Amino acid sequence: MTARRAAAALRSRLRRTRVSGESGQVTLLVLGFTLVAAMLIVGTVAVTSVQLSRMRLLDAADGAALDAADSLDASAYERGLGKAVPVSDETVRSTAEAYLADRPLPVGMLAWRVTSGTGSPDGQRAVVRLVGEADLPLVGGVLRGLGGSVTLTVESTARSDLQ
Repeated sequence: MTARRAAAALRSRLRRTRVSGESGQVTLLVLGFTLVAAMLIVGTVAVTSVQLSRMRLLDAADGAALDAADSLDASAYERGLGKAVPVSDETVRSTAEAYLADRPLPVGMLAWRVTSGTGSPDGQRAVVRLVGEADLPLVGGVLRGLGGSVTLTVESTARSDLQ
């Protein structure tokens, strides 16, 4: 008799569980939240890596612009110096390319190059524009596999005043 009562109670409990539609398992919910948390972490790491790569590229552009602003144009030997070191588009571009060739690629960068917009707009300021491709941890391989990449463009300006 007690076995029959226990079986009847168990069947009754199972029927109530099925009727309410709840099985009492939260595994799927925990798995979903874990997946969302993992995606947030991966996204945060990727965005942080892009920002660090941008800062490293900007640092290289600053150095190249300072180096280019200090390099004299050939016309300075003929006309002399004014209030600032005279520079030309050619000297700015060649100095920036030489500066980058002497430096190793920073961590997190796959490539960099001097691009259009590099030069001297007024003969006294050196403007260096760099384009670089960032290497993203965790998602970089997937992104390249899909044919995409993260391209960064930075610009830096420098001028050497004479006193």
